[in-house]
Amino acid sequence: MAGSVPYYLSEEGDTLDRIVWKHYGRQSGGLVEQVLAANRGVAALGPILPLGTKVVLPPAEEPRAQEAVRLWG
Repeated sequence: MAGSVPYYLSEEGDTLDRIVWKHYGRQSGGLVEQVLAANRGVAALGPILPLGTKVVLPPAEEPRAQEAVRLWG
């Protein structure tokens, strides 16, 4: 199906941050928060997701560049 958003069915012992790591290869840049936003109610399921939970994996937004803080001069 063209343009469809990929999803993942949780396996035994899966946590959301582990799923994010497996799919995107990183957890930085707010990826866990992006996946949480795309999956309303998944946080209420607890830290270890029930077997077979469908987790939508949206395209990763690029992290915003952090502003440099100049301490001296």
